[in-house]
Amino acid sequence: MNKLMRGVLDMKKVLAMITTLALSASLLAGCGTNDNTEGSSGDASNEKVTLSVWGMGEEAKTLPKIAEQFTAENPNIEIKVQALPWDQGHEKLLTAIASKKGPDVVQMGTSWIPEFADAGALADLAPYVEQYPELKQEHFYDGAVEAGTYEDKYVSVPWYVETRVLYYRTDLLKEAGYDQAPQNWEELSDAAQKLAARGDGKYGMSIDPKEQSLGFMFARQNGAEWFTPDGQPDFANDKFVEAVEYINSFYQNGSAPKDLGLDIIPAFKEGILPMFISGPWMIKLIQDQAADIDGKWSMAVLPKKENNTSLLGGSNLSIFEYSKNKDAAAKFVAYMSKAETQLKWMEFTSSLPAATAAWEDESLKNNEFYKVIGEQLNAAVPMPVITAWSQISQSYVKHFEVIYRNNVDVKKELEALNAEAVKFMK
Repeated sequence: MNKLMRGVLDMKKVLAMITTLALSASLLAGCGTNDNTEGSSGDASNEKVTLSVWGMGEEAKTLPKIAEQFTAENPNIEIKVQALPWDQGHEKLLTAIASKKGPDVVQMGTSWIPEFADAGALADLAPYVEQYPELKQEHFYDGAVEAGTYEDKYVSVPWYVETRVLYYRTDLLKEAGYDQAPQNWEELSDAAQKLAARGDGKYGMSIDPKEQSLGFMFARQNGAEWFTPDGQPDFANDKFVEAVEYINSFYQNGSAPKDLGLDIIPAFKEGILPMFISGPWMIKLIQDQAADIDGKWSMAVLPKKENNTSLLGGSNLSIFEYSKNKDAAAKFVAYMSKAETQLKWMEFTSSLPAATAAWEDESLKNNEFYKVIGEQLNAAVPMPVITAWSQISQSYVKHFEVIYRNNVDVKKELEALNAEAVKFMK
């Protein structure tokens, strides 16, 4: 081999070494940089990761207690919780989407899911179900699963749930001739009128006219369809009109006050409003603020028409689409989905588990109040998972105020609501 050839070979060795070093550097850089490739970044098992979790409302302030337990089991994953007021969380999320920088995990109110899923902000959880069986949708109440699904995409895993039931004064209902809670619409109306007949300043039932879901919930109980087969709003059909007329009848016959100006707890305690429909958070409020009527009140599933379907609400957890730590985020979300974790969360915050297995726990199974909630959850459905729903429900409140204050033609008012809904959905 001559000198020239040896020089060429040496040069090739040098170039090969440079190429190898460059490739190694590139691979190392790749390991240290969290790209957004789904399922490949933020490896929870090997890499030290700090997850940003956005929680909403007062309950989020308790989230670090659960996060500490998660980190104790997963020392490579640190959780930083940011507690946001509900009224600020929405805007902050919009900013996060615009900048493509935000949390890794975010708490989603069920009514927010369609908007943020439609914006592409919520990652698909389906790729993580095999690795984390806790995420399987079969583990949760059907209504909660429905709330976390957008256009057949699993975008949010149920965390905690709530539904609406009937609260009633057992002593006053008994005096009115009812040994148990009203079982159907006819009995509910009859009991309310008999309770209102006790005298001036006494009513049968509290119905909050600003409750956006109430009319839709009663319409469902009456068998009303909300949309035509081709997806158009149908809020003025006969079944829907009949349901709203039924609600309006409580105001018109005097069994529900229009402007009482009293909080429900003292009014319930004093027997001014002996029945109302609300969620599980009222249990502790009554126990704390109206201890004098302990043993004189109870709860029941909603009275039935064609069915007794209630509203399902609560919160879910989603992985932010722009998270650079999706694998670790999935591990945290899976941890929060376990029945035992949700029971611990209930212990901290009184929020009720979305995992059905948790409801076999003695603390829920043998509690007279939670048993009612658990039964109602089997007949509870969320509001439609569509982006226009917020506008539609706000429009309903506006039109219902015209109805109950002025006792106008219900069908005409609902036709006006329907026309607006058509515009919202375009």
